[in-house]
Amino acid sequence: MAGFLGRLRSALSVRTVARQVFSLQAAIVVLLVVAAVVALVLQSRADSEREARNRSLAVAETFASAPGIEEALAAPDPAAVLQPRAERARKASAVDFVVVMTTDGIRLTHPDPAQIGGPYIGTIGPAAAGGIVRETVTGTLGPSTRAVVPVTDAEGKVIALVSAGVTLEAVSGVVEHQLPLLLGAAAAALAVATFGTALVGRRLRRQTHGLEPAEMTRMYEHHDAVLHAVREGVLILDGDGRLALANDEARRLLGLSPEAEGQLARELGLAPDIARLLASGRPATDEVHLAGDRLLAVNQRPTDSGGGPSGCVTTLRDTTELQTVTGRADVAQERLKLLFAAGLEIGTSLDVERTSQELADFAVPRFADFVTVDLADPVLRGEEPSQRGAAMRRVAFRGIRDDTPLYPPGKLIHFVPSTPQSLGYGSGETVLEADMTAFSGWQAQDPERARGLVDAGIHSMIAAPLRARGVILGVVTFWRSRKPEPFEHDDVTLAEELAARAAVVIDNARRFTREHTMAVALQRSLLPRALPEQNALDVAHRYLPAQAGSGGVGGDWFDVIPLPGARVALVVGDVVGHGLHAAATMGRLRTAVHNFSSLDMAPDELLWHLDELVTRIDQDESGDVAPVTGATCLYALYDPGSQMCTMARAGHLEPVVVRPDGSASFAAVPGGPPLGLSGLPFETAEIRLPEGSSLVLYTDGLVEDRTRDIDEGLELLRRTLAHPGRTPEQTCGAVLDALLPEEPSDDIAVVVARTRALADARTAVWDVASDPSAVGQVRAAVTRTLAEWGLEEASFTTELILSELVTNAIRYAAEPVRVRLIRDRVLICEVSDGSSTAPHLRRAATTDEGGRGLFLVAQFADRWGTRYTADGKVIWTEQPLLTGTSDNDG
Repeated sequence: MAGFLGRLRSALSVRTVARQVFSLQAAIVVLLVVAAVVALVLQSRADSEREARNRSLAVAETFASAPGIEEALAAPDPAAVLQPRAERARKASAVDFVVVMTTDGIRLTHPDPAQIGGPYIGTIGPAAAGGIVRETVTGTLGPSTRAVVPVTDAEGKVIALVSAGVTLEAVSGVVEHQLPLLLGAAAAALAVATFGTALVGRRLRRQTHGLEPAEMTRMYEHHDAVLHAVREGVLILDGDGRLALANDEARRLLGLSPEAEGQLARELGLAPDIARLLASGRPATDEVHLAGDRLLAVNQRPTDSGGGPSGCVTTLRDTTELQTVTGRADVAQERLKLLFAAGLEIGTSLDVERTSQELADFAVPRFADFVTVDLADPVLRGEEPSQRGAAMRRVAFRGIRDDTPLYPPGKLIHFVPSTPQSLGYGSGETVLEADMTAFSGWQAQDPERARGLVDAGIHSMIAAPLRARGVILGVVTFWRSRKPEPFEHDDVTLAEELAARAAVVIDNARRFTREHTMAVALQRSLLPRALPEQNALDVAHRYLPAQAGSGGVGGDWFDVIPLPGARVALVVGDVVGHGLHAAATMGRLRTAVHNFSSLDMAPDELLWHLDELVTRIDQDESGDVAPVTGATCLYALYDPGSQMCTMARAGHLEPVVVRPDGSASFAAVPGGPPLGLSGLPFETAEIRLPEGSSLVLYTDGLVEDRTRDIDEGLELLRRTLAHPGRTPEQTCGAVLDALLPEEPSDDIAVVVARTRALADARTAVWDVASDPSAVGQVRAAVTRTLAEWGLEEASFTTELILSELVTNAIRYAAEPVRVRLIRDRVLICEVSDGSSTAPHLRRAATTDEGGRGLFLVAQFADRWGTRYTADGKVIWTEQPLLTGTSDNDG
């Protein structure tokens, strides 16, 4: 009985101890589960809020960089365009609001349309400056986690702001919805943990409470093998700053001795900055420190943050090779950026000198402290450079200061053979003079100047030839003074790239200069070099070709053509296009006008023939040549006897008439189509110009410009001309001063003609009856008139000419017959009749009794011809004045 009770007491005692252990374990499990639930709830809320912050930032940045946002902001009503987009983005991204606002914070979108146009509630200053704002603010929708990001244009300028966010109520709601699930999971985990604890407790009662020694040894060996096999150095220091453990990699990287463990960090012989970091025990993340010739990335964390022993753990990673490769990549990237920028800044114009100066301006101080550009003299004239000798002209200079002994721009330099410039120009290879202080031959150009360069601190240079299409145009020299390191071979490559890019642009500018010079020379050779002598008009003119950078010379032209009867024709024209083709076409049209005017055509008839000529030219030209269609012309014919000016124009601007009182107005000349349209008629206008009036003809380059509308230019021209008492030369100067653009993009031609009248004392007119006996009366009257003019020596020839012409008119033509005698620079005889049939010159046979009249006229007159009028025709002759009588005598 006693034995049974003893066994029962023992069993109860065991169960009591087991229950105590189980109760203790259950309590611990309950506490852990409760703590886990609380931590899980808090972590869930923290994760939700962090997710909200990240989501709001991602949505804001995505919407700010979305395609079309910049065009929408530029729309007349950006809110109408952006509101539907913002709502779609809000719903698709599960945020509570997406707000687009101006840089001043005025809302353009909002989930509540009533809030659009109101001020944004929150911080926007850093975002307006190009940064990002992340905050929790109470706004119109309540407390919310939000992000504000800038919207930038193509130039990086902030043009608007975008805010996206999630309200805290939505975040809290997510946590509250998840809380029952979390509590249920916690309860299940508690039940499982309780059951497991019970099982473990039951087994622990049957097993030992410690591990076997072999298991402990094996665990230690595994940890030790892993610690010493990793490629990162590991240091463990205790709370006193003594080295407790260092693996093999740490000993190799830091050069630690075998006795290092147990020593203070300051006593390990490490680099000062690493020693200070280890002794301080402060946290560090990827800090780069120098240890001998190695760059180490150091990470350090304290060991007591989780309740462990005091001290710290430090890891070391060797980044020497990575840093070297990264440095080289950075240098290569910077040079690529430099070359890209060079392509944008060098060659903005087709001007040789300006391009050379742009090269010098770009390289200082980005690449060198001083840059000089020397070009062969023929290059500046647009010609091919000569490779004989190394005589070059300095066309560009730029430096960090101006007080250097370098040759100034504009100087012609004859480089001696031993200089890098001469070597590079002759061989086409870049020459590096790394140490100028060694005076290895470069100083032979000018020893005194060379010593001055070295004294000024210039110690290294690169002479790179400017080569394009296999032709060397000159040399660019890069000089270094402020940076103590000399130029290296890598710098030579960059210098060659800069020189190559600049050489192509300089060569293009050189060839353009050559073509422009040829076109200007051709055009000037085709324009009148001097105005012909005549008494009807006092003429002044100006011609300005377009600048080289504006497409080259165009086809503008003008002419002053003396005509029979003391009349003068004024012509102004413009051929479409620029360059040699336009100049050559202009010459063809000018020659054609001369030929047509010699036939004494009316202005409208002349333009009709010119229009047909242009049509034929376009038909004959090949497809590679631009057509002439679109050329314009204005033809004006002035008769000083009647003071009438007859004009016609083909697509050209109206001339301006300036009356003697200074009033100016545009002549009402009907506007015909440009030349080459074929078949359309031209109309004429007749205007009487009192003596002293001015007729101003011009081309569109004078009144039309990129910055000025043509109507504004025409009105400015009229106001400028409205001034009495100016001479034609003064008028030309005033017009150019008032209307000449800063950079003419088209040729400019201006012709100012002030009218003169033919005095009555210089003319004589007789009506001739249709009777052969009237011929004698005409001869007698002409003889008396010539005697009054002091031209007795011309009487015989003049009587003979008039006898033949008047006899022909009486015999073969119709009435009325009239004779006019004009004393101008030559003696002019005119016989007009009412017939449109012109006589023809022929040679009479020896047996013929007549037919020699016009032959005699042609023999005794310098020139003769026929012109048609509305009432018939006029046969005219010209004879030289045989006396010293001035042609200006009244």
